[in-house]
Order: sequence, then structure tokens, then C-alpha cells
Amino acid sequence: MRYVNAYYENGAFYVITHALSNIMKHIKENPVVAIAGEWFTAHGNSISLGYFGKKENCVIAEKLKKVFAEWIDNGHTDFDDENTIILRVELTDGLLLSHGTRYEF
Repeated sequence: MRYVNAYYENGAFYVITHALSNIMKHIKENPVVAIAGEWFTAHGNSISLGYFGKKENCVIAEKLKKVFAEWIDNGHTDFDDENTIILRVELTDGLLLSHGTRYEF
């Protein structure tokens, strides 16, 4: 289990992480992950989109910079390091709770 900041868009969560981290070692062995928040729980397939700064990632990278603006430049994340990557978790199923109502997807 890891606590991470994630951004949701069109059925997937996006996370900024380090390619050589323990979480990525585990994901390489088993790309199926669980994800949870205060009001939902879900499963998905994780896919490394590679280096945060590569051309193909520019649209999602700009969104992540805006969403995480409060902390993204705090010195913890090295955007010059090609091991700083974007991880996409494409949801396969889940449960959303809203005002006492349960929605499965």
C-alpha cells in the first residue's frame, strides 16, 4: 500500500513517480493495482507512460503541473531525471459511494 497524489481523467488515474522506486518494481511484476479514496475503491491496470518530460507526455504533464501546483516544485520531484515518470492506472472496475448510494462500475 502506498499513499500518492493522483489526478483522474477519462477512466484513469495519473501519478508522478520514480521509475526505480519499490512501487514500480512491484508494478512491473504485477501491473494490476487497487486504488482507493474516501468515497471509492477500484482496480486497474497500470501503465508507465515513461519520462515526465518526453514530448508524448506534454499534454498530461501540463495538467499534472496545474493540478499539483501546490507542491510540485517543492524540490522533491526532479524533472531533469529521466526516471521521473507518469504512471497511468486504467480502471477496470470499482465502487463509488455518494450520499448513501452505491454505484458499481
